[in-house]
Amino acid sequence: MIDTIWGTTKKPASSRKLAERIENSAALNGTLYIGYPILGTPSGAFPFDAILLSPEHGVVVFDVVEGTNLGDYRQRQDDFFTKLKAKLIQYPALLKRRDLSVEISVVTFAPAVRVEPLDDFSDYPVFGYDDGLIDFISDIDWKDSSRFPALAAAIQALSTIRKGRRRRDISESDSRGARLRKLEDSIATLDNDQGAAVIETVEGVQRIRGLAGSGKTIVLALKVAYLHAQHPDWKIAVTFNTRSLKGQFERLINTFTIEQTSEEPDWDQIDIVNAWGAPGGKGRAGIYYKFCAVHNIPYYDYRFARDKFGERKEFQGACQEALDLVKTPKAAYDAILIDEAQDFPFQFLRLCHGFLRPPKRLVYAYDELQTLTDISLSPPEELFGTSADGTPLVSFGQAAPGEPKQDIILERCYRNSRPILATAHALGFGIYRKPGGLVQFFDQHRLWLDVGYRVREGELEDDHFVSLERTADTSPKFLETHSPIDDLLVLKSFATSDQQDEWLVQEITRNVREDELLPEDIIVINPQPTKTRIAVASARSTLFSNGINSSLAGVSGSPDIFFESDTVTFTGIFRAKGNEAAMVYVINAQDCFNSYSPAILARIRNQLFTAITRSKAWVRVVGVGSSMDKLIAEYHEVAKRDYRLEFKYPDAETRKNLRIISRDISRQRSRRKERDVEELRRILESIDRGDVDIDDLPAKMRHRLSKLLQGQR
Repeated sequence: MIDTIWGTTKKPASSRKLAERIENSAALNGTLYIGYPILGTPSGAFPFDAILLSPEHGVVVFDVVEGTNLGDYRQRQDDFFTKLKAKLIQYPALLKRRDLSVEISVVTFAPAVRVEPLDDFSDYPVFGYDDGLIDFISDIDWKDSSRFPALAAAIQALSTIRKGRRRRDISESDSRGARLRKLEDSIATLDNDQGAAVIETVEGVQRIRGLAGSGKTIVLALKVAYLHAQHPDWKIAVTFNTRSLKGQFERLINTFTIEQTSEEPDWDQIDIVNAWGAPGGKGRAGIYYKFCAVHNIPYYDYRFARDKFGERKEFQGACQEALDLVKTPKAAYDAILIDEAQDFPFQFLRLCHGFLRPPKRLVYAYDELQTLTDISLSPPEELFGTSADGTPLVSFGQAAPGEPKQDIILERCYRNSRPILATAHALGFGIYRKPGGLVQFFDQHRLWLDVGYRVREGELEDDHFVSLERTADTSPKFLETHSPIDDLLVLKSFATSDQQDEWLVQEITRNVREDELLPEDIIVINPQPTKTRIAVASARSTLFSNGINSSLAGVSGSPDIFFESDTVTFTGIFRAKGNEAAMVYVINAQDCFNSYSPAILARIRNQLFTAITRSKAWVRVVGVGSSMDKLIAEYHEVAKRDYRLEFKYPDAETRKNLRIISRDISRQRSRRKERDVEELRRILESIDRGDVDIDDLPAKMRHRLSKLLQGQR
């Protein structure tokens, strides 16, 4: 089966015909990239028209011709071949002794050209639309397809991005450091959903949704680099709520741009800025501050905004006043990308939308489960408002063939193993909480499937028992097989804070001295941010006495840098957002067990969920007293069920008393879903009556139906 990912192309008509030809072949398997990759050369960025990555056939490069003039197709094919080979030969995993072990084939695809049978294209193959292109590809037999994951990682330029910040010196083959290095090697490839999110860009608003660990931050950073390589004249901004993400975005964008263009980004064209910002030069500017400065309107810092608009309404009020004062905003950017959108009020997204030049390319990424505020994102029709006649300014439609997708869901988790993620969901929702039960819930049954679970027993229906489990597809097995489950996740309770601190210091010291982890592989998260400085002071002091450096993120160092070299990072939950580490210690977790207020209870449970899901290998959740004991009891319930979520599905009346997490289905998408269900019903009835025979369906459609009936997506 072929998945097609649409990047920017200057040959749209022929590219669509190529995609149609490749997609309609049941004999081929792999991913077709249009307008990708872009390779760095001594003369700058070199974009490819299209390539097919296939485990069976290696790399097939397409020289796409728009029109009837073939031109010097031989020279173009030579250029594609030599540049791709020069790129791939740099990767030891793709070499067999001194030779490249990858099959590279180059063809010219010219659908408007009549290719005569007598023409000799044996050395430089050329195909029209109805010629033997599929047979040509099918005859390519790549003998070394075990290297396909390394090939995909090299094409996507991710092998250096996904790995750690500095080289590991490993002496023990089974140490944590050794296992971590193998784990990082295993995840150095984008899946198709992530690839689409990076490469496909709509002329308007695009939404990227994904659970913790699905790669949203990396996807946005690579998307900025890809857009910059394709459109160096565009002014692009990427913005976020957590200031400590700035350093990570700079590193990722810089690395990926060099991979694609052999040059560093033009930082005059890229702004990596916090959402709020403040006076003091480019390093402190944010989107809201720049909006106020451009339009010469009053700017509010946090303190003044709190005094005027009230607690927890600071940013909402400041953005709304800016929008009220500027009825026709001046455009400053060609594209704005927003990370952590679940933590922003809708007023900020509208401000960003107004700050864009037509066609207003806005990309926002979010995970509703990670919200640390009381904000819940509305459907796009409500989020961006309406015109004077009541028509929504933004409305999501169904992607047409050959067009980029407007709404992308990242289902796979490449950070958290199945036990860790299921535990985080169980604690975050309060699945096994006693007394009290559920804390929050989805507003639609289907969302459990969207975030990567499947029904093992029962039904996703009100008042029915259901048992949900994560699949090997959405939680890859290699994330949990590197260590025993009781080592992946540990929960411990202590009688006093001093005992907790003593244990924490001993464990971190062992990680650094014996486990071959780097200090920057470790983060310690205190869920309650206002208490963090005092809560971590004793442990940090003792670690320093043991010769281990630590930092308090955003306080002891730059607020824009989360990790420092050779340093263990201590942090509150807000600065931890968007970051990850191999070993995560969540301390004082008892503060997340209960609250007098249902709204606050949901928020602190989300803090616990977010803290746990920062880990890409091991997590320790520790706390003090009886509340921690009760939290551990909840964990034992999910562990003894082999990390399944089992509960009676709450009815509509029960859900009224819970914080509801919205799936955010737009009105147009909801209507389309109803039409699609009705259309499917009519088709099934036609098959039952004998009006349509299964064998009459195209081979590709029969193949897809077979996979769906087998429970594959």
